[in-house]
Amino acid sequence: MAKDMLDFNVTQDKTIDASKKLKVGIIGTGWIADAHIQQYLKMPDVEVVAGADLVEGKAEEFFKKNGVEGARCYPDHKSMIDAEPDLDAVSICTYNKTHAECAIYALNAGINVMLEKPMCVTTEEAVEIMRAEKKSGKILSIGFQPRLDPNMIKLKEVVQSGVLGKIYYIQTGGGRRRGIPTPFGTSFISADTGVIGAMGDIGCYSLDMVLNAIGYPKPLTVTGYTSNFFGKNPEYFKAEGKPAEYADVFGVEDFAAGFIRLEGDIMLDFRIAWAMHLDTPGDTIIMGTNGSLRIPSTECWNGSIGGPMKIYHEVAGSPVETEIPMLPGGDNFYNKVRSFLDAIKEGGTAPVPSSQILYNQAIIDGIVKSAKLGHEIEIDIPEV
Repeated sequence: MAKDMLDFNVTQDKTIDASKKLKVGIIGTGWIADAHIQQYLKMPDVEVVAGADLVEGKAEEFFKKNGVEGARCYPDHKSMIDAEPDLDAVSICTYNKTHAECAIYALNAGINVMLEKPMCVTTEEAVEIMRAEKKSGKILSIGFQPRLDPNMIKLKEVVQSGVLGKIYYIQTGGGRRRGIPTPFGTSFISADTGVIGAMGDIGCYSLDMVLNAIGYPKPLTVTGYTSNFFGKNPEYFKAEGKPAEYADVFGVEDFAAGFIRLEGDIMLDFRIAWAMHLDTPGDTIIMGTNGSLRIPSTECWNGSIGGPMKIYHEVAGSPVETEIPMLPGGDNFYNKVRSFLDAIKEGGTAPVPSSQILYNQAIIDGIVKSAKLGHEIEIDIPEV
């Protein structure tokens, strides 16, 4: 697996066969869609031919802003997919609540899908997406570009090398002292569109960082907690220069924590914040019987690490520490998109497979459900 990930990381240097262009459509032309189209425009074997957005005129403005001429615009994902049967792939860049319906419709139409994170908002939706994927035989990759960061790849190499021994406890998470995302309105924070908040935005990344490193064991039980003290406070938004009324719209969590039991007798202690009176909720720690690994947190969690990782272990009975130098970062977003396209062209597998992110989604959904019930629950994952 580590070698595969290294291959993904160097895709920017790979020779691209542009003799046959892939036709791509973009569903949802808001904030994150800019990052997708900017990568597609770098690729000589891609033609962005269509876009869809619920807001009238938004898709047209999106293509104009990005210098794309001739792209056809539609009022929703269904009309675009129905009118564009030759699409090879779509990027789904809508708000969280519509991820599942858009992905399922595209897969059922025989189109490969790059699905932005979070995968969706519930375990049940994730299962339905995967059933459509299985039936279609198409590529579905989930948008977890931090996984392609060289330091994340090194993190997995360290854990998979066995130097830590048996893993038994993990602490992970992160957050922002001030960072509730309202760049162009309330789609991130409304219960009608976002459904989940900090967990869907950045929590899924921190979960993937450690779960991918240890091989994505199945989650068994979870005790969850969520709160929204900052998001429901008008003074927070006023201090940010935003409308105080955003507090009335706020319907998701700005902080979440969970204690998750994983297969293999591993305990996962997780916490994530969009806002808090703290610089960080703590470094990521992976504890093993032969050694432990500390991954420094970042000031504003961005999918990488805040400094050199350090292994705590013993040599000849003496406690020692081994520092792992930080590696220079790559263009992770480019590699995310490029590896997806290469899988389509070469008949490969999804760079970030749904079979793994199903467990990620089940943990988030479990935290939500447990928090509402006020006690530990079993994580039930239906068969795909």
